[in-house]
Amino acid sequence: MELPLAPSATTQYNDQELPIMPVVLEVEHITTYSYANPVTFGEHRAVFLPRGNHGGRILSYEVKTSVPSRTRWISDTLSNNVAVIEFSEPATEVIFTCKFRLVHFGLKGVEAFPIDGRAESIPVQYTPSEWTDLVLYLQPCDEDFDGRLSAWARSFTLGDRRDTRDVLQRMMDTVRDTFTYEARDEEGTRRPGETLAKQSGTCRDYAWLMIEALRRLGIACRFVTGYLYDSALDGGVDGKTGSGATHAWLEVYLPGAGWLSYDPTNRITGVFDLIQVAIARRPEQALPLSGTWFGATEDFLGMKVDVAVRKLGVLPDFA
Repeated sequence: MELPLAPSATTQYNDQELPIMPVVLEVEHITTYSYANPVTFGEHRAVFLPRGNHGGRILSYEVKTSVPSRTRWISDTLSNNVAVIEFSEPATEVIFTCKFRLVHFGLKGVEAFPIDGRAESIPVQYTPSEWTDLVLYLQPCDEDFDGRLSAWARSFTLGDRRDTRDVLQRMMDTVRDTFTYEARDEEGTRRPGETLAKQSGTCRDYAWLMIEALRRLGIACRFVTGYLYDSALDGGVDGKTGSGATHAWLEVYLPGAGWLSYDPTNRITGVFDLIQVAIARRPEQALPLSGTWFGATEDFLGMKVDVAVRKLGVLPDFA
């Protein structure tokens, strides 16, 4: 297999040399559903395979189930890769194993990329063409009945503090420093107002809160799901919140720089540790696994999810 970059590759930007660090990662995502009695399964959809972009290249991938099934691949309306799985037998347990290997090109210093003058302060000035393309990412999706969310968003621009990057950083810092992270196994994402009231949540709650707040400030945002590489899992010392599970963050569109990643859970503003799988207007469009089953409600015993993100080596090991 021909690999796209040599391990010593760099990119030049603003007279600054930014290192490209190609590593080979393996992601294994195992989901187990258990039932008291045999149940039948409807169609399931698995969203786990990264989208093709400059950040990486897929080397191999597979989807397996413990119950006989047939898998076909589709691309959804946002060009996310979706595995559609159909079952032919009932069972008391079904295990989904999704695995892929990829070359990951982490680019340090991406947050230093410049933005156009019309994006330097809030509200960002989008061209008519950009507006047409971005309108779905500019419109808030959740209601703000008491105005709490809008007021919270505007609080970051008080006193003419409208520098776009500064607002983004301060909002992310506020979530990271003053909210309490709490892992939550049940599916679903809290409404932004609830996350704000509780001052706590998971990575997906944090991302959705920032998205809906920033949209009210006129910034195009989208919800992103994927995986987080934590070097601490390989003996490093970083230690990040949300590793060992699927992860969620947001991207904002700033003219001149394009889509930029912001992870309020870990205060990450680049893409080196983030493996993008899917993008969406709202969280429920990018569920890692969804589907139906048919049986008595009390038959459902529970769900278990295990995610492992491992560094297999640097690029020369696989050349």
